[in-house]
Amino acid sequence: MEYSAAWRLADAIRASEEYQTYHSLKASVMGEETQAALIREYRRLQVEIQMKAMSGQAVDPEETQRFSALSTLLFSKPEVNQFLLAEMRLQQALADIFKIVTDAAGLEIQLPG
Repeated sequence: MEYSAAWRLADAIRASEEYQTYHSLKASVMGEETQAALIREYRRLQVEIQMKAMSGQAVDPEETQRFSALSTLLFSKPEVNQFLLAEMRLQQALADIFKIVTDAAGLEIQLPG
């Protein structure tokens, strides 16, 4: 299989507005250690809650409350809000690309959400 198209796609992703916005905000937001630690904890809780929900396990109300409090705190900071939204947009674009590629290959891969 020839991979030159994949390398062109990688270059196109790096040139995209979604990637550029995400990476410029990431450098600024994640440069502050306390803020970066809060974002890492937010992501950890987010994945943990999603995994439990998808597997049918009960989600600990304390985890849900902590996630909600962290979300409120982080999204109340304009630059962090912009960063997290930019991250979501980039993730959505990559999910769309993944779907296009898997559809072209005839693979039936179901992603959550």
